[in-house]
Amino acid sequence: MLIDTSGFMCLYTRTEPYHHRAIMIYNGAMIKLTHNYILAEFIPLLSARGIPRSKSLEYLRAIHHSHEVKCVWVTRDIHNEATDLLHDRLDKHWSLCDAVSFVLMKRYHIIEALTTDRHFEQAGYLRLLV
Repeated sequence: MLIDTSGFMCLYTRTEPYHHRAIMIYNGAMIKLTHNYILAEFIPLLSARGIPRSKSLEYLRAIHHSHEVKCVWVTRDIHNEATDLLHDRLDKHWSLCDAVSFVLMKRYHIIEALTTDRHFEQAGYLRLLV
């Protein structure tokens, strides 16, 4: 599965409505993929929720050093493919981060996302936190 920004938020924050479900799904997943654009979104999201910066950076470091989560670093080619996808789907309000996720999910043959974001369903993927 791909772990999106909201998925990490649900894993990290005990007060999130899907926290327990996210933990169960995470623990049962064989493939756990994310990318650096998601991690870039995650830090300001935690800050906006009042999480101390030191705590969010510790969590980010734990993700980076995890042997469970594969973090793909977005290359120019991936970025350009995602931008092309956004251009091709002007009817959608997807973010660049979403589009990168969709490109990587296609490349890695992943159909499930640990996310609350409905944009994944719009793109034809299974949103696990519903």
